[in-house]
Formats: sequence, C-alpha cells, structure tokens
Amino acid sequence: MVVAAPASGSGKTTVATGLVGALRRVGHRVAPFKVGPDYIDPGYHGLAAGRPGRNLDPVLVGTERVVPLYRHGARGCDLAVVEGAMGLFDGRIDPDHSGPVAEGSTAQVASLLGAPVLLVVDARGHSQSLAALLHGFATFDSGVRLGGVILNRVGSVRHDQVLRAACERVGLAVLGSLPRMAELAVPSRHLGLIPAVEHGAAATAAVAAMTDLVAAHVDLHAVTALARSTVSGPAWDPSEAVRGPDIAGGSRASAESTVGVAVDTVDGGPLIAIAGGSAFTFGYAEHRELLLAAGARVVVFDPLRDELPTGTSGLVLPGGFPEEHAAELAANTGLLRAVAESARRGMPVHAECAGLLYLTRSLDGHPMAGVVRADAAFGPRLTLGYRDAVALADSPLWRTGERVRGHEFHRTRLITATSDVAAWGWRDSADEPAREGTLIRNVHASYLHTHPAGNPAAITRFVRVATDYASSRADG
Repeated sequence: MVVAAPASGSGKTTVATGLVGALRRVGHRVAPFKVGPDYIDPGYHGLAAGRPGRNLDPVLVGTERVVPLYRHGARGCDLAVVEGAMGLFDGRIDPDHSGPVAEGSTAQVASLLGAPVLLVVDARGHSQSLAALLHGFATFDSGVRLGGVILNRVGSVRHDQVLRAACERVGLAVLGSLPRMAELAVPSRHLGLIPAVEHGAAATAAVAAMTDLVAAHVDLHAVTALARSTVSGPAWDPSEAVRGPDIAGGSRASAESTVGVAVDTVDGGPLIAIAGGSAFTFGYAEHRELLLAAGARVVVFDPLRDELPTGTSGLVLPGGFPEEHAAELAANTGLLRAVAESARRGMPVHAECAGLLYLTRSLDGHPMAGVVRADAAFGPRLTLGYRDAVALADSPLWRTGERVRGHEFHRTRLITATSDVAAWGWRDSADEPAREGTLIRNVHASYLHTHPAGNPAAITRFVRVATDYASSRADG
C-alpha cells in the first residue's frame, strides 16, 4: 500500500512508520519504502520494520527499475508500506514533461506498482468541504486508485463524525482517525527530521509511540485487506546489475575489523570502507549490495571515533550532517591524516555532499582533511532539486560525457575554492551552464547525490580501481 497526502506536513511519516510497526507487531513481515531521494524517513521505517528502509525514485533509477527494486526489497515479506513524498501528485518540476503525473511523484510510483493509495489528511481546519478535496484527488488521474482515507489530527468526536460523513459522500472509506498528539513530534533541523541514528533512544521511543497510535486508531484488518500490487516480474539482482561473476555461492562472512565494526566479506576482494555513524547517515542499502556483488569486501566505520580500517583500498564518504559534528570530526586527527595521505597515494574516494565537506580544508572553521582545496560553511539558503548532469572528465566512477541524474540537498556552500577539475556540468534553472564538484587524482567529490542502482557500472569501475590500488600497495 502507498501512504500519501494532499500536501507535505500532513503526517505521512507518522502514519507510515506507525503502520509498519503496528503490522509487524501483529505478526506481519513488512517491507518499508520511501518515494524519492529522502534518506531520513527510511531510518525511522527501518526501526519500525526491523529491516532496512529503501527508496523508490523513478527519477534517479529510471521507471524501469522501480518494480524490480520494489520486489527485491520486499523479498521475504507479506506486506509493503510505501511512504510518499510531498503531495500525492507532486514531483519533479519540468516544463517539458508531458506525462499525466509528475515524474518522481508518489502518484507515479503508485501507478507503477499497481498499488492502492491511503490518503492521509491533516484534519485541522477541515469540515464538510473535505468532500470536495477528496473528490478532486480521487478523480484527477484514473491511473491512481484511492483505497481509503486516514484522518490525522482530529480535534473531537464531533469533528470526526463530520469528516467521516464527508468521506462517505464521495465513497471513500475511513480506515483510521488519529487524534491530535503533540508528543509525537520528532525533532527536526534545516533538512527535515533528525536522522534516527542521531536521535538514538528518543527515535526508538518516537517509533514506539507512532506504532501505539496507529494500532489504537487504524483498522489494520481493513488496511491489510486493501493491500495489493498488480505487478510481477523478476526482482532486481545486484550481481546481474554489475554484470560480474555470480558470487552467490562465494564465501561471505561477518567478521570484526581492526576498528571493531562488522565487515561483509567476499574472498580476495578489495576492502571498501563506508563512513557511517551520526555524521554520515545518507545512503542506500543497494550501495553495499552492489559493492559486494562487484567483488568487494565492505566495512562501515564511524569517522567521529574510528581509525581508517586496516587494508582499506577504497573509501565511500556519503551524505549526512557533518556540520552538526564538525568539532568531533576535526578532533579525530589521525583519521583526517590517513584519509588525506591515502587520497594523495591514489586510493579511490567517492564523496557525496557530507563527504565533500569532510574532504575540504575546513568546515565552519574546523579543520578537515584538506584534500579538496576549498573551505566550507553553513549558509542561509537551501539548495534542493534534481539535476541532469554530465561527467566532465574521467574518474574512478564515471567516464567523460556520461549522463547521470542526481539530487542536491544541502545548506552549506564552498568558499575560497581553487580551480580544480570540475566533476559535473549541467544547466541551472536559468538555463545557464553550471559546474560542480571536483576531481583530484582518484577522488570524486561533489554535492550531487546519485543512486547506485541507477548507475551500477560506476560501482563496478570503483571496485576495479580499488583492486588496482590494493595491488599497487602490495607490490610497493
């Protein structure tokens, strides 16, 4: 089922997370998904489901991969809950798009999956006129089927009665009615909710409260009876995606690295270290799966306190909130020196957004790795949107001229930057050429977030460069 709303701020995350938790509590195996490039909501979904939250983004991975990725992420589960983004029909703003619904919208994903939509309505300020709003959403696009309504933030018994009558007038069943509960608010900051990893025990408590709320006020039997998908076909397979040898029968194990974090292993492959912890929380579950499928070993470490894992031959620095942890990152001087030295020696580094900031000379006055000859600072404006980018030079991931769809989402900016080779080029909203990111030897650093499942060849190349680097270090 797809959980959507007429607009942002209606309570989709509360309902979707609560549904996942409540359905799991009564014995279902639930696969959680999020529409779009959001990295934060899937963390709360994952807490509720006990399995990774995943993203379904037609813009970043292509419409042809949405169903296979859905089937991959839902393997072993009997229900899937897909939380939408923004309003039901909101998506990429593109004046040249001629489709019935916006690209990347929740409506598009629901249509691709052939799944019903549960519309979450923020009931504050609504009365009988709710019927007109629901009529519009139910009839706007015949390819999207509204399966029912969940009323959120209902003020009283009388208010509930009036809203239910409005829903009945347009033939939509009310599957739940949630009262106003201010204590469910999860702390947020400039890019949205605080990631679950950072919020710790409070995030766990918030998920438990959402689960309790939905369990008490939503008809779970009606929801499960509604859930269905009309699609079929094979699931996405990371081994097929990287077009590498079938390693399903290879030797994989969970070991302990020198910094005390788990390592996924494939015999003989290069060790790829992925930054994690509170400062680097933005990533996709498919990234690690593709690295493994391409023959790498994978270790996740925390730059706030860990050393660079011994034997690292490739480094992934994903997005996150380093500006919130700049002092702690700067205090781990041993890791900063090791990253700078490894980059100087030619180790491949894939840095996106937070990773770019970590590689600069300084972040809000705190010393960083100094690989990228620029300083970074928190800024007053949010940069947000999809980009149709082209690679401007060869790198460990992309070849010159390759076209990639990515997403920018940050409030920091680079200052006093020098003119290294730019990573990406695109046209901005004024149709003017723009250059972004930097390439320094085998370092690819950029604000642009990409989805590995949409660019599997880049992952294969990265592992090959890491393999060459490991061999050169062994020979040296």
